[in-house]
Amino acid sequence: MQSLWMIAASFLFACMGVCVKLAAQTHSAVEITFYRSFIALLLMFGLVRLRGVRLATPHWRWQITRGLVGFSALFAYFYAITLLPLATAVTLNYTSAIFLALYLALAGWQVRRGMLGALALGLAGVILLLKPTFQAEQLVGGLVGLASGVMAGMAYFSVRELGARGESEIRTVFYFSLVASVCAAVWLAFGEIHPVDADSGLLLFGVAGFATLAQLAMTRAYSRGKTLLSAALAYSTVIFSSLAGMLFWGEVLPASAWAAIGLILLSGIAATHFSRASPVEQD
Repeated sequence: MQSLWMIAASFLFACMGVCVKLAAQTHSAVEITFYRSFIALLLMFGLVRLRGVRLATPHWRWQITRGLVGFSALFAYFYAITLLPLATAVTLNYTSAIFLALYLALAGWQVRRGMLGALALGLAGVILLLKPTFQAEQLVGGLVGLASGVMAGMAYFSVRELGARGESEIRTVFYFSLVASVCAAVWLAFGEIHPVDADSGLLLFGVAGFATLAQLAMTRAYSRGKTLLSAALAYSTVIFSSLAGMLFWGEVLPASAWAAIGLILLSGIAATHFSRASPVEQD
């Protein structure tokens, strides 16, 4: 029953994606990234004060690196959502599990044959998914979506390293929100800022609110449920996103895209299993 929390988290992440795509009609991806990060920063600051967590950290270099990479991954993900069908953007972002496994292998973890097979399966899925994209106007979106997966995997690797050094999860999420907010604010200082009205404000709050609730549900799933089952159920976000895409925007993916999505999902589940690595924090 605890793994049902992951189903809830996946649904909430899909709701976040819907809010991002709707908010993109009036705001840029970097604006959405800023509001998502800043609202999360306020929420995390309240949690820090409530729990009495000290913000001083001896691992500030890792925290800054994780924040910079996490901001880049988050921005790329949101930007891809504005350019691609929702299910496609979500799937490309979820290649993070594949790249996390690859980073762990490069860091000296023992590479098992099953891991090599999972990586090969994931690569085949990415090529199949992007093949029609390279022939259409969605070339940029496909590459940006894949980049979000590459950088998200790197961010999760940093989170694991911070955890191995005894860093508090609350502190890590706080510093990620802080660094992402600062990066987006600096970007916006040299760009255009659109006014926020009641409708767009509700969508922007929805992005941050759904993401925060999804993180809480996912953390509960990983801490109290079976890790591999929770990791597998996390990919149900793709299904919820596909249904949302059809409902709101009439998005219908071809059979080849669904075959590619299936390969990537299987690869991610296998990579999670063979690496014994489950990223318990989703941007």
